[in-house]
Amino acid sequence: MRVIQLYRPGSSLVHRLPAGAKLAIVAVTALVVSAVPLGAVGVGAALAVVLLLYGLARLPAAVLGAEIWRLRWLVLVLAAALWIFASPLAAWISTGRVVALVLLASLLTITTRMGDLLAVLQRILEPLRRFGADPDAVALALSLTITMIPVVAGFAAEVREAQRARGVRLGVRGVVPLLVRTLRHADDVGDALSARGLG
Repeated sequence: MRVIQLYRPGSSLVHRLPAGAKLAIVAVTALVVSAVPLGAVGVGAALAVVLLLYGLARLPAAVLGAEIWRLRWLVLVLAAALWIFASPLAAWISTGRVVALVLLASLLTITTRMGDLLAVLQRILEPLRRFGADPDAVALALSLTITMIPVVAGFAAEVREAQRARGVRLGVRGVVPLLVRTLRHADDVGDALSARGLG
């Protein structure tokens, strides 16, 4: 399963940072980048911080390159649409926000073990048990959601690459194979979890 293979062991500061702290950084960054009005400079600063974190994680340049390469069609389509229908500034700001958040989510999954992430989410969600909720199930769902972000971004890049090889133009038709691949992957993840007694 691709979602399990994202973690890369390491001894960097980012790897050693507690999973709770990393999750908090991702949550706060997502809130700031999504909710706070950012200008062109602000988006550039957000991207620079994310790239700095990759550097602090001491990951091979190929890892960051692969993450950016997987986003190329998402960036191209989103930026082109906003450039044409809005403005170059809107294209830069909106596309930069998406790229920064996806790269940050990828960094979280690359430098954090799934078990550590689950443990943090379970502790945070434990108060929900008194209301009849299952913190373990909710934590698993949230952690899988976070780890699926870069996986789905990779699917999008692969689908677009296949369309390009066949000479198919960009369009809504690309959504169908992306949905099929995503749902099939979700089924595989569900089967794997069931086999481990977690489904």
